[in-house]
Amino acid sequence: MVDGRVAVIDVIDTAGQEEYSAMREQNLRTSEGVLCVYAINAKNSFDEVTSFHKQILRVKDRENFPTIIVGNKCDLSEDRVVTVQQGKDLAKACGCKFIETSAKTRINIDEAFFELVREIRRFNKETISKGPEKKAKGKCSLL
Repeated sequence: MVDGRVAVIDVIDTAGQEEYSAMREQNLRTSEGVLCVYAINAKNSFDEVTSFHKQILRVKDRENFPTIIVGNKCDLSEDRVVTVQQGKDLAKACGCKFIETSAKTRINIDEAFFELVREIRRFNKETISKGPEKKAKGKCSLL
């Protein structure tokens, strides 16, 4: 339940699976929203977010799409190499929302998914009000 309404999502985790890059594009084609996740203790994963976001927009053939930038592993603050501000700045540059989480300690996990559902609903409402346009149905993806 998100904001008193049922939300059903499929989660496809493609992180770190380059051999499935073609499947990632297929998953993106049918996705309604994406959590683009990096590890706060791995600069290379943070650096990949920009290219993933560009891939999302290219595959969806849109200028914007419901995407949330997620900095994971916030429980490992002593190992942090990506600052909160860097995450916020990247999300702003991509026109996305930002949240930090910890899958291990469940910090902000529900909130990340709830916010993605809200973004999808807002996007779909705006798309409907603008008239007929390509609209994806299906699942959420984690990159």
